[in-house]
Amino acid sequence: MIVAIASGKGGTGKTTVAASLVYVWKRPVMAVDLDVEAPNLHLFLRPEIGGGKTARLEVPEVDGSLCTGCGACADICQFKAVTLLGDFPLVFPEMCHGCGGCMAVCGTGALRPGFRDLGDVTWGTAGNAMFLMGRLRIGEAMSPPLMRVVRTHLALETARREIDVIIDAPPGTSCPAMSAVADADAIVLVTEPTPFGLHDLRLAREAFSRLNKPMGVVVNRAGSGDEKVGDYCRTTGLPILAEIPYQRRSAEAYSRGEIIAQTVPGQFDQFVDLAESVENLVPVLEACHA
Repeated sequence: MIVAIASGKGGTGKTTVAASLVYVWKRPVMAVDLDVEAPNLHLFLRPEIGGGKTARLEVPEVDGSLCTGCGACADICQFKAVTLLGDFPLVFPEMCHGCGGCMAVCGTGALRPGFRDLGDVTWGTAGNAMFLMGRLRIGEAMSPPLMRVVRTHLALETARREIDVIIDAPPGTSCPAMSAVADADAIVLVTEPTPFGLHDLRLAREAFSRLNKPMGVVVNRAGSGDEKVGDYCRTTGLPILAEIPYQRRSAEAYSRGEIIAQTVPGQFDQFVDLAESVENLVPVLEACHA
């Protein structure tokens, strides 16, 4: 079972929920941080890193001695990563999406494979859980290519062993968020009872509903705002899986990088209940584990 913890906006408590779910999960589990632009799940789970690698994207390099200036490479590139300066092709590696089309249409071999560093992928263990994360290189503009590398590593691990996965997804509803939840069996949307929380919950529901995956809501800092989030969930049929109360102890634990299910009284039982509710979002998978 793969569960993606997502949110329409940052700062709702998505990573807090993901870390606590990993802590209370009853079956073997892997925690995956796909918020590669600002990963912070490791600050709470504090994994022992067992390995890592630099992720690279294949981009073209030019051999000017073989180029005839035909312009086929520039014509096929939809991202303007290859253009002609006179009759000579120029490559802008930071704009390249790595499709390989330019090299495929080059009839002389003037474009050959090169590489651009995307960032790092690291893995290890956090208590009884496995751990996997990506961290985007500073200055790298596109996160989905690095996320694909992390997801490939994840697919290899889950193919080797029977293990559940909890993904800490990027906030928002743009390409990185959609990429992070693409492989999930269920999506948990973390929100807060504020006008901003409601606005971005609407956006997240509308974006992710197109994937036809079961979704549920966790209301963080419950009791600190109004009831409009609850009204919206009831109107749209989104189940509220948990309401985490707004309390000083949780904020203090978060500021110290602690898992609230581990250190805040009453939170362990609440997250155990949440884990059961998440599993019930996917009854077919739950039946398979029974």
